Amino acid sequence: MSPTRSQAQRDAVTVEIAFAVVTGALAGGLAFLLCAAPVLWGVVPVSWRGSWLMAAAVLGGAVCAVRVVRVLWRWRQPSRPGRTGPDS
Repeated sequence: MSPTRSQAQRDAVTVEIAFAVVTGALAGGLAFLLCAAPVLWGVVPVSWRGSWLMAAAVLGGAVCAVRVVRVLWRWRQPSRPGRTGPDS
């Protein structure tokens, strides 16, 4: 940590990272469940189930990563009115 940052700034960074990770996990889990639903309902043929679940897991992970990056990138932008970044 930089000695020039105040405790409030460090706390704000920590809260924003936690928010990004939690909402990313929720979004990724929802994407996985939506893609895996046909497997759970028995609509997908047995021979495709493994591949289908793997694709759902990859999509869920990608959605999670995109959400985390998007939240942290938007928070870092100082030009958004109403948002507090690490430098305010």
